[in-house]
Amino acid sequence: MIRKTLLTLALASGLLAPVASLHAQAYPNRAIRFIVPYAPGGGADITCRMIAQKMQEIMGQNVIVENRPGASEIVGNEALARSTPDGYTVGFISNSLAINAALQPKLPYDTERDFIPITRLVNVPLVMVVNPGIGVNSIKELVALAKAKPGTLNFASFGTGGPHGLAMEWFKSVTGANIVAINYKGVGPGMVALQTGEVQVMFTGLGGGSAAIRSGKIRAIGATPAKGIAGAPEIPPIARDYPEFDMTTWYGMAVAGGTPADIVNRIHADVTKTLNSPDLRQRTESLNIELSPLPQDQFIALIRHEIQIWGNVIKTAKITVN
Repeated sequence: MIRKTLLTLALASGLLAPVASLHAQAYPNRAIRFIVPYAPGGGADITCRMIAQKMQEIMGQNVIVENRPGASEIVGNEALARSTPDGYTVGFISNSLAINAALQPKLPYDTERDFIPITRLVNVPLVMVVNPGIGVNSIKELVALAKAKPGTLNFASFGTGGPHGLAMEWFKSVTGANIVAINYKGVGPGMVALQTGEVQVMFTGLGGGSAAIRSGKIRAIGATPAKGIAGAPEIPPIARDYPEFDMTTWYGMAVAGGTPADIVNRIHADVTKTLNSPDLRQRTESLNIELSPLPQDQFIALIRHEIQIWGNVIKTAKITVN
């Protein structure tokens, strides 16, 4: 049902609409609110703010970032779903939109009806980072420590349904490591907890963690993509030791269901221009962030595929919500 409705949304949004209506002629004529379902300071927030800054130039209006963290992005996604469908509120979405559809028995919005996906914005590989104080330098050493002292290591999670927390649950299921979740409202607070030793391990985007890695405050021991990270070849892929583990997170943009098709098309066109701007690409590449816009139909197909993939991971790892 989710697949069929997402496809219906794609058709309803008028991907190939040849004539702009009065909506698009007037849009945008005031500031645009950009809902980010994370706390300030993390890699996703930093990425969003870079994109928002460039969007302002392309669209000719202020783009105001509003952080709405909590509950594995559900708080922010609910705010987007309940917003007026006029294009003046856009949302930063991720794999979690698909994950929550597969994982959560009850959501405060209808994933099938309440969102129109616009485009993928970026691909973001995750890295596993540890507090140097635990004395491990590799994935194998971390797993050995976790098995030798089961339940004594903690990891920063942002809700079981988020890509970071689900990545750790997947990692635990394939390695047998016993590591305990401590929940935070975003990557930023989790990173602080890691550096102070409140937690010992977490997954983060390389962009958000690069400064702390370079300074030696935290240590990167594994990358989530099986192919590794081109910009950081010194970080070995987790799949080198555990071949079944392979994942990459993505971030995208959506608007509320019911947003007029011509406005959806205008946003897609302007965001694509934003992501193709050379200066933004230069800034993001320096942070190992891959800008990767997609046509709207391909982005919807990606979300459909992820609902199936993450549903299988959740079932195999026997992951449930409390």
